[in-house]
Amino acid sequence: MTKPRLLEEILHETFMGRRSFIKWSAALGGAAVLSRGVYFALEAAAIPPSAAGERMIRVCCPAHNCGGKCLLTATIRDGVITRLGTDDRPGDTLADPQLRACVRGRAYRRRQYHPDRLKYPLKRSGRRGEGQFTRISWDEALDRVAAELERVRQVYGNSAIFVPYGTGSYSNTNGRQTVDRLLNLFGGALGGYNNYSWACIQRATPTVYGTNVTGNDRQDWLNSRYILMWGWNPAEMRDGTNSNFLLKEARRRGARIVCIDPRMTRSAVSLADEWIPIRPGTDAAMMSAMAHVMITEDRYDASFVRTHCIGFDETQMPSGLEREESYQDYILGHRDGVPKTPEWAEALTAVPAATIRRLAREYAAIKPAMLYQGYGMQRRAYGEQVVRAGCVLAAITGNVGIPGGWASGMAFQPGWSPFWNVFPRGENPVKARIPNFLWTEAVLRGTEMGPEEGVLGVDRLDNNIRLIYAVASNCLINQHANINRTAHILQDETRVEFIVVQDQFLTSSARFADIVLPACTHFETYGIQDGWKYGHSVLLNPPLVAPAFEARSDYRICVGLAERLGLEPAYSEGRSERDWVAWAIETYRESGMPEIPTLAEFEAQNLGIYVVPVTEPQVSFADFRRNPQKHPLPTPSGKIEIFSRELFEMGRPDEIPAVPKYIREWESPFGLEAKRFPLSLIGYHNFHRVHSIHENVDWLEKAFPHRLYINEEDARSRGLADGAPVRVYNDRGALVVPCRITGRIMPGVVALPQGGWWTPDAVGIDRRGAVNVLTSERWTPLAYGNAQHTIMVEVQREDEEKS
Repeated sequence: MTKPRLLEEILHETFMGRRSFIKWSAALGGAAVLSRGVYFALEAAAIPPSAAGERMIRVCCPAHNCGGKCLLTATIRDGVITRLGTDDRPGDTLADPQLRACVRGRAYRRRQYHPDRLKYPLKRSGRRGEGQFTRISWDEALDRVAAELERVRQVYGNSAIFVPYGTGSYSNTNGRQTVDRLLNLFGGALGGYNNYSWACIQRATPTVYGTNVTGNDRQDWLNSRYILMWGWNPAEMRDGTNSNFLLKEARRRGARIVCIDPRMTRSAVSLADEWIPIRPGTDAAMMSAMAHVMITEDRYDASFVRTHCIGFDETQMPSGLEREESYQDYILGHRDGVPKTPEWAEALTAVPAATIRRLAREYAAIKPAMLYQGYGMQRRAYGEQVVRAGCVLAAITGNVGIPGGWASGMAFQPGWSPFWNVFPRGENPVKARIPNFLWTEAVLRGTEMGPEEGVLGVDRLDNNIRLIYAVASNCLINQHANINRTAHILQDETRVEFIVVQDQFLTSSARFADIVLPACTHFETYGIQDGWKYGHSVLLNPPLVAPAFEARSDYRICVGLAERLGLEPAYSEGRSERDWVAWAIETYRESGMPEIPTLAEFEAQNLGIYVVPVTEPQVSFADFRRNPQKHPLPTPSGKIEIFSRELFEMGRPDEIPAVPKYIREWESPFGLEAKRFPLSLIGYHNFHRVHSIHENVDWLEKAFPHRLYINEEDARSRGLADGAPVRVYNDRGALVVPCRITGRIMPGVVALPQGGWWTPDAVGIDRRGAVNVLTSERWTPLAYGNAQHTIMVEVQREDEEKS
């Protein structure tokens, strides 16, 4: 009788890259057994062992935190994905519109079968960052990682271990949550809070409304008559699948849409009636000037302000603070002597005063109206201010709590809301938490950090970070600020003593790892996802193909570590990836989706998705609008807090004022630094990538080539030629990238899509165009969030001497 063979052996020998599931299944021949901790049940797989023909499977797009969750149709032949289409469900109803994938999802085969996929576990053989590695076995890799975890725990304690922010995978069984669960069972790790995307908007919105649930169901956009897309670019960064469709439908029904942005974005072109360019970092100034028009021309909703708000003028100040500066005091310049007129704002924003007046009158008069804030303008110095300023504009125009209105701010939808992840992490025994963006500070001087740097749970950290375990994250290098500084920190092995990275490619961050573990894609293991901020949907990720080479799911990797750490029974609870998906479905059922199909029904009917149609859109604060006494807000006053006592009591009025203000950024066209670096640079999301994912997808590079966008006037004065390589630099670093000369960006501003993989040459100049070579590690004062869009640079021909 043939000796049973381990599944890992068969994977290693017979499934090399694109080998078919059929051949792999035949190789098993019924004689394979599953080793401890390996869970891949052929009889439960979504793909039947049919040797002939092809099969179409509906599956959630891997997404990778793109801003949407879409449905793909995958055609499988002989264990290989041969085609990716999109949502083929009938109808385009408003209650349940199709979840159509963008070019990134539909080009995913070029990533799935990319020749540079990580194939085997690797250990570093050169200096950190050199990218020199040696292939090792899974046993050696997992033994080493487990031993390092044990060593660091014994020498320093669990608070010296850190899992950095990373959103490259959100399918419950794939992603950082799998490692969080393992480490929490291991005794915990230094915790992190907030994120690189929403830090300021999530912290600032509750200072006005007491909650981040300030949006309406998106179907309610169709009731709006006037929509301000302020720094919002859903055509490229998505912000909920179907947002484009619903905006187009609102416009078809008569809504006027105005896009305010330094660039003429694809959203401005395809969705808006008007584009208004604005200087980056000055949005709060323009909002203040709009409020000046509304106040001086008596165009604000005085009745709503009187009954639902606090802090608007001296008659509405919080008890005991009657003599402090009100919002009206600031807008009219009663204390600082500077009325925030449109002319004042024009000098800052470059938006004509007449345009500011017109927009203020339109937004105040056309009801209902919606001011939707994008996220880029809050990833800036003092990014909290623009969030609060937008919320206050929505409040004083009376657009809160009404159909077709919008309270602005974070704008999570009311009622059932996406969870992103329901996989149980457990409780972290380590109570200390840091803002995620400040992890490099915790490497350098963790034991000096306390509440003044945003530390929560303890008075002072008791450790510096000594071990980093990065999962589905390129934030160690590429997506973190000031890449050259970060690389220098990580190269010092006396600081961070061990780095492990789980990923699908040797990214800029993975090049700094001591051990690299190859992870499955979403198409190679079971997973399940729900909507991205908006939507009432759950989408299945059944395995379409077997794992490439020796890749394993993040969950399975953690099971292997749990075995070595003596934690496997508690970690897995005896469940496979598929079992956890079934468990997640029941969790969704209990949390407001009672009619969601079972996993067996999902698979048998090839559903791919379950959606609760939105037939009656919910409106945030509708009850508060009707009766603020009976339904107060969860703010200290129970009202909309234009003046925040919480912020006032922090005692930092220059950086954290109690009413929203325009504050000049620490790098600005109006500062001394502008003499050397006169151009504002914005690193934006584009169609080529999701953050840094898809960087190596050739189809996307051809369709959306990586370029620095620069206005014709700025290019002419610098002698630049369209398509020629240019040098972009400041004191933090330099990069070289081809330029695109265009009138679709305002003068004085350049734009470079974020996410290009850092590729330094021998003298340290980045040759791919990684924007974070130029960004600052400085954080915002209230949210401790990243300010990576506050950048001043100079641009010159590559062959020109540095000035």
